[in-house]
Amino acid sequence: MPPNGKSVSVFFPAYNDGGTIASMVLSAMIVLEQLTDDYEIIVVNDASRDYTPEILDRLAADYDRVRVIHHVTNRGYGGALKDGFAAATKDLVFYTDGDAQYDVRDLRKLWAIMDEDIDVANGYKRRRHDPWYRKLIGWSYKKVTRLLFGLPIRDVDCDFRLMRRSKLEAITLESDSGVICVEMIYKLKEAGARFAEAPVGHLHRAYGGSQFFTLPRIVAALKGLARLWFRLVVRKEHRKAMQSPGASPPRRSRLRR
Repeated sequence: MPPNGKSVSVFFPAYNDGGTIASMVLSAMIVLEQLTDDYEIIVVNDASRDYTPEILDRLAADYDRVRVIHHVTNRGYGGALKDGFAAATKDLVFYTDGDAQYDVRDLRKLWAIMDEDIDVANGYKRRRHDPWYRKLIGWSYKKVTRLLFGLPIRDVDCDFRLMRRSKLEAITLESDSGVICVEMIYKLKEAGARFAEAPVGHLHRAYGGSQFFTLPRIVAALKGLARLWFRLVVRKEHRKAMQSPGASPPRRSRLRR
């Protein structure tokens, strides 16, 4: 059965998303009221330079369930995610980006598969609505990360996830860049998290521009991915914490589609 009695924190990392973030927050409120009466919405403004801060402050003033965290300096995608996860207080944590390339209404699909045997409900894009070169880069990134890290999901690049907060608290996230998603899924798998997947829509970007698809950022991402692979797969540094005294052994990861 879906976790209708569970509480959920919905979290949006936002950077220069002034044209979309209000609709994302309001759409989330409409969906959440259909799923549970115990929810909160958190937005981490990662030092946006447009009018995102003003919109978020207005939303927080108008709606009691909306909380805003403002970064004075840009901390990167990973920094925004870590602060959002740390601020969450409910049983489940859902996050997606504030740029409206995912439809928040698809949260209902993840909710439906998030039963007591599942720890992570992950979306995967039915069809990517991006220019061809972004599709090619995205396809290559997914293939490389699955090969290098043995990830248990088909689309690590799909930032549309519903997770148990208890599982998130069992791992330590370190990355400040976009490779944090690979780090998170890998460490959740290593901690015994059980996965399920559902197809979700992917929309054309209606406002702003991607912060990733530039040559310097792609090169930086590849370097970060190589360092992450060396730390986690070769040196297995994360297992030191998992093997500390009193830590319980992880259950075997299972993926359900």
